[in-house]
Amino acid sequence: MNKVAPIAASVYAGKEAILTTKHEKLTSLALPLKAAIGLNTRAIESIDTDKLGTFTGEIERTKSVSETVILKARLGMYETGAPLGLATEGSFGPHPVALFIAGTEEVIGFVDDDLEIEIIESIISTETNYSGTCATSIEELEKENFLAKAIFPSHALIVKPHKPKNDFLKKLSASLQGRPTSPSIFKGIQDYDALRQAMELAKAESEDDTALIETDMRAHMNPTRRRVIRKVAVQLAKRLRRLCPQCSCPGWGKSDVITGLPCELCRLPTKNFRLEVYSCPKCSYKEEKEREDGLTYAYAGHCDYCNP
Repeated sequence: MNKVAPIAASVYAGKEAILTTKHEKLTSLALPLKAAIGLNTRAIESIDTDKLGTFTGEIERTKSVSETVILKARLGMYETGAPLGLATEGSFGPHPVALFIAGTEEVIGFVDDDLEIEIIESIISTETNYSGTCATSIEELEKENFLAKAIFPSHALIVKPHKPKNDFLKKLSASLQGRPTSPSIFKGIQDYDALRQAMELAKAESEDDTALIETDMRAHMNPTRRRVIRKVAVQLAKRLRRLCPQCSCPGWGKSDVITGLPCELCRLPTKNFRLEVYSCPKCSYKEEKEREDGLTYAYAGHCDYCNP
């Protein structure tokens, strides 16, 4: 029989965690953590977290999202000497189930060196304005309704050349003078004049005289993403309130799933998860539980046999 995980009233009450961020995430995270577990949060913004990877691709992320978010948290802890650290990392693209719509995954990492634990929580959502398009003018963007879908100007845009010119001499000259050799990227655009100017500059650097316009997914430029960050912070706070039924360490929660939910038609196993695995970040005690949503069969459209 599964044990019931007790609720910790205030394991972290009065303590302080360092949030490593370059993009003003404190307002999204501080309130849920303070309200739920009494944890204070202080941001450190002096660390250039872009070195770990950027949305615009100038710097590729070399580690997994989970590895990156823990590394980011530890950088802030190292800088301040604090035993508690936090960080988040987002990724965007097609939704993993509904591939025809945009999706976002927000991951939050929590490190407690006093207890020697690391916790990862994540949320997958369709609550995002993530999109991109090519255009030669603002009028073209408005005609295809891109700006409205991107929620511009309350949500910022990024503009860059669609097909960057391969100008060897220009790149060599820039390199010798210590200037960037990559194509120009204009970020944080939040008004029409700036958008028009950026598009003209990007077009001049593009072989097809076309600009690539994308949503700016950095948290301080994207209110919709900040709402998702708050939701994953709430998830983390709830998890930190739960104690392991075996060793009483905080952080008991869902850590994995077991696939094989049977198809509603043929009853063969699908890739959908059948069980949820709950575990302790300290002692590794685990329990397998039925799905929280009570689903016992998978939709036939997700079955490799009924819908190959």
